[in-house]
Amino acid sequence: MIFTDSVFLVFFAVIFVLYWAVRVRTAQNVLLLVGSYVFYGWIHPWFCILIAVSTVVDYTVGLAIYRHRSRAKLFLTISLVTNLGMLGFFKYFNFFAENVQNLASGVGMQMDPITLQIFLPVGISFYTFQTLSYTIDIYRRQMEPRTNFIDFALFVSFFPQLVAGPIERAQRFLPQIESVRRWRGELLYSAWPLIVMGYLKKVVIADNVAVFVNKVYMLEQPSLLLLVSGTLAFTVQIFADFSAYTDLARGFARLLGFDLVVNFNAPYLAISPSDFWRRWHISFSSWIRDYLYIPLGGSRVDSNLKFLFVTVTAMGLSGLWHGAAWHYVAWGVYHALLVFIYHRLGKGGRWQPSGIANRVVAWAVMFLATNIGWMLFRAPSMGWLLNAVGGGDLGLSGDSLTASVSILGMVLLYSLPLMALPLLERVDQRVPYLRPVYYAVAVSAVIVFLGTGGQDFIYFQF
Repeated sequence: MIFTDSVFLVFFAVIFVLYWAVRVRTAQNVLLLVGSYVFYGWIHPWFCILIAVSTVVDYTVGLAIYRHRSRAKLFLTISLVTNLGMLGFFKYFNFFAENVQNLASGVGMQMDPITLQIFLPVGISFYTFQTLSYTIDIYRRQMEPRTNFIDFALFVSFFPQLVAGPIERAQRFLPQIESVRRWRGELLYSAWPLIVMGYLKKVVIADNVAVFVNKVYMLEQPSLLLLVSGTLAFTVQIFADFSAYTDLARGFARLLGFDLVVNFNAPYLAISPSDFWRRWHISFSSWIRDYLYIPLGGSRVDSNLKFLFVTVTAMGLSGLWHGAAWHYVAWGVYHALLVFIYHRLGKGGRWQPSGIANRVVAWAVMFLATNIGWMLFRAPSMGWLLNAVGGGDLGLSGDSLTASVSILGMVLLYSLPLMALPLLERVDQRVPYLRPVYYAVAVSAVIVFLGTGGQDFIYFQF
């Protein structure tokens, strides 16, 4: 069940009516918990077993850590092994098995292939990180465990953000689950712009741009210009697609009285790698910072070599989190090297260039670097990318040039609504009638495209 399905709209309408009809917090949470499991297990009911195991283990571990401090590390290890073990098996077993076989073959050893037909449970990467924040924070004495199992189970499985985030922290989201919620008009007022923008980004922009991206990246060896055009299209697609899911998740959660974290803040306006990661997939990048980068010593490095090691480790693992393939790891390491280079040049942290011209140059360089990263991210494999880049055909004439120009034209066209939105925020107070006009056009476009059939959200595969 995905947000763009008519089935989901019916499902949400039923949940919405029943939820506000019962009014009692406990009954509301039970309803949302049951609804979340129905949502998650709609296609594959066995998915619910995994999330239930994670929920029961971490609920029990949280209480055990708090009550038995002398064995807290043991109980935390149980949580880490259980959650990361399930994630590792379902997401990475075949990846590591294939690489071990290739390594053995490279040194002259013969090994029979060991692969399993494993189906990746949607959202497992997200709820694994979410529930781990609970046990780790209890271990760090930053919060106390919850004794209400229903409330905790809802924290792990809350359906609007279950499949692709944002990743909520227990300290922030559990108090909302535990509080009394009453309907008020402000919820609708704050929710509908998010929902409209979510559908606009997904069904109007991302799904249509995806057609051009897929055609380029399915070619055996595209020309360099065609590859650049397809990558620019993917830059638009992945932002529109992923931020669309966040907008919809936040919008539907608002209609139920919950406030989810902001996950994007104009990432393509970033002027440095650090700035980009403060703007892109914020809930994930902050999780990596607080639970991986800082524990590894990233906040107190005393040498460039250690800083490079910690950054490459954290970003390399974050790349692997996105998918069981070397090009995802390469994407993470690439961003780690960008962070290191900018840091060495004195442009790390919250560096700000002086003057408009310097800022424009800084933005242009970072935007180019971001696109190179997306090329690594979207490539079917590292071999494919190396073959495409080193193929020698620039594509400056003939059908390749025509196709590239067409793609760039469509990219510009579908980028206009995204570029118009930041501008709208700047002039809204001076020209108040622009916002109603913008959203009227957006609603009209969504109505036209919503029933045309769409694609899964990109981050469903992670």
